[in-house]
Amino acid sequence: MAAPGAVLVMGVSGSGKSTVGALLASELGWKFYDADDYHPEENLQKMGKGIPLSDQDRIPWLCTLHDILQREVASGQHVVLACSALKKVYRDILIQGKDGAPLKRDESGKEEKTAEVKLLVVHLTGSFEVISGRLLKRKGHFMPPELLQSQFNTLEPPSAPENFMQISVDRNPSEIVVIIMETLK
Repeated sequence: MAAPGAVLVMGVSGSGKSTVGALLASELGWKFYDADDYHPEENLQKMGKGIPLSDQDRIPWLCTLHDILQREVASGQHVVLACSALKKVYRDILIQGKDGAPLKRDESGKEEKTAEVKLLVVHLTGSFEVISGRLLKRKGHFMPPELLQSQFNTLEPPSAPENFMQISVDRNPSEIVVIIMETLK
């Protein structure tokens, strides 16, 4: 696989995606996006009330994130995205857009597939106990700790043929970034 144009730092709420993602982007000199910043207001309200998001809630949000990745990578910008991306179908949308890579017409009217985003998936893994302990210490975040179990229930860890690596959240964020950077070399 060619070098990824983007790195997705994924995992359940409280796994350290935003911290690791921002640190990694800073070390690499890449642009950083936190998927949480792109949730529509309705999603934030639902989660704030302790209601897990459905696929219908997530798909438009994931399409927006795909469009951002696509635009940045097409312009030659490398990107780190922190996003829960709990299911394989969600990661597929981030890479290909909805319904696989959408068709677009070139000048002559012929349909052509838009390029997929080359993505390295970094899955931050940890036990329910460790991550719920972290969430309980976190202040001012819209994600109530009660929703963590629904995230673990939804989680489909990445597997072949996805381009991925798994790193335990037992390490500190700097160590995690070093491991990711070694993999990118």
